[in-house]
Amino acid sequence: MKKDKLVIAKKSFSSRLIVGTGKYSSMAQCAKAINLSGADIVTVAVRRVNISDKKKPLLMDFIDPKKITYLPNTAGCFNSKEALRTLRLAREIGGWKLVKLEVLGDKKNLFPEMIETLKSTEILTKEGFKVMVYCNDDPLMAKRLENVGASAIMPLAAPIGSGLGILNKVNIEIIRSQTKLPLIIDAGLGQASDATIAMELGCDGVLVNTAIAKAKKPFEMALAFKNSVIAGRQSYLAGRIEKNLMGNPSSPLKGII
Repeated sequence: MKKDKLVIAKKSFSSRLIVGTGKYSSMAQCAKAINLSGADIVTVAVRRVNISDKKKPLLMDFIDPKKITYLPNTAGCFNSKEALRTLRLAREIGGWKLVKLEVLGDKKNLFPEMIETLKSTEILTKEGFKVMVYCNDDPLMAKRLENVGASAIMPLAAPIGSGLGILNKVNIEIIRSQTKLPLIIDAGLGQASDATIAMELGCDGVLVNTAIAKAKKPFEMALAFKNSVIAGRQSYLAGRIEKNLMGNPSSPLKGII
């Protein structure tokens, strides 16, 4: 499994678990949970992170960007203009080109606004960004994102922060079958077994924030997600048995006494 790397935009990562940095009770708690999760990538909401006020805690003081890849995202953006401005700002501040695009439709359900998302993806890729795209689980739209240059497809499992788990396995499997891009489940996972299911469906990774940050025991949950992603990936690579409506005895019947 050490040779089984997650590759995004030609960059390799040992862990297939991506962890968010929001909703924790403190940055110290966030840093410890991320360390326990084994994640190589953390998402950072550019519009919400403190990057200049030395009187307030700085994320960089707790999570070393030289050791863990920061993935700037556009959380809180509701149109293309806001998203483009946010990621261009991230590039100017930290030189980041590998980014996560998230354009939301409204403040209630937090579903992606796919027309604005598609438009933003095309513009950003032309500007040299490597765009990992939060999207709905529509196979047709996922293909369009791939066609305009997305670096990774990140369909939701369920609404952001809902903890409902993967609601539409069929669409995820269809997306998997039609794309060679990294496929990463983003949003809606609630427990470690959800991550295992995602990996067994053939996803290349999962992104988790609320399920860890708001768990009763975040550190234990971080470990659980780490192990569940590994187990799910191993199960997928091992190749499951074919499903059968009828029973099939474990011991052969031929030659029975």
